[in-house]
Amino acid sequence: MHDSSQTADIKRPFARATPLDAQVTAYSIVIPAYNEADNIEPLYAEIIAAMQEVEGTFEIVFVDDGSRDYTGSVLARLTAADPTVRVVRLETNCGKTAALHAGFTLSNGKWVIMMDADRQNDPRDIPRLVEAAATADMVCGRRMRRRDTFSKRFSSRLANAIRRTVLGDTLRDVNCGFKLFRRRCLKSVKLYRGMHRFLPVLFAIEGYRVVEVDVTDRPRVAGQSKYGFFNRLIGPFLDMLAVRWMRSARLSYHIKSCDD
Repeated sequence: MHDSSQTADIKRPFARATPLDAQVTAYSIVIPAYNEADNIEPLYAEIIAAMQEVEGTFEIVFVDDGSRDYTGSVLARLTAADPTVRVVRLETNCGKTAALHAGFTLSNGKWVIMMDADRQNDPRDIPRLVEAAATADMVCGRRMRRRDTFSKRFSSRLANAIRRTVLGDTLRDVNCGFKLFRRRCLKSVKLYRGMHRFLPVLFAIEGYRVVEVDVTDRPRVAGQSKYGFFNRLIGPFLDMLAVRWMRSARLSYHIKSCDD
């Protein structure tokens, strides 16, 4: 069995980035994971079942973001058993944006489905995202009946309200980690640390069509959340100001003519 893992260079994370497979697939399901060993195999089984309802080939790209538990050994077992599973291993914990970027860069699907490894996103909603993509470049999950703790729900709602006020966008749940988008659109979007939260806004800035669909939100049953009240608000607020500047400073012009 071939070794399908890749290790990102931390100093130059994507300098050697190449597709994990030469054959282009229809969908790449990119899942960043940090200390999620107990969630990986159940999530994998749910994804395999859900993708039977979707037409087209697919790959599952897990990004091990420097996990300190036995996430790596679980992923190694999956790659040995199923060639559709790919693993990207980061040398150290670099954060969700870096993990997603590594997965995006090293995947090869025409469409990318990003989701969290904590199993709060329900893979059975994937066909719904795919259906909505017929008229959009990005489809964002909109979590219904949130199953998080009160503090998590409150901080998320507050962050969304502040974002809508500052950025003027109409999305209700931009922070949902469950999204589907055309991979080619990434050529126009530059990601920095923390900017994964604003992918829909960055897509909209570039003129891409962004829509939302309702998805199920499930309670976490294993592992621990990596976020608290303050790192859900302070860091994202500063990132939001950067996005606001990017939008206001974006070049916009129309060429009237060009004489030889």
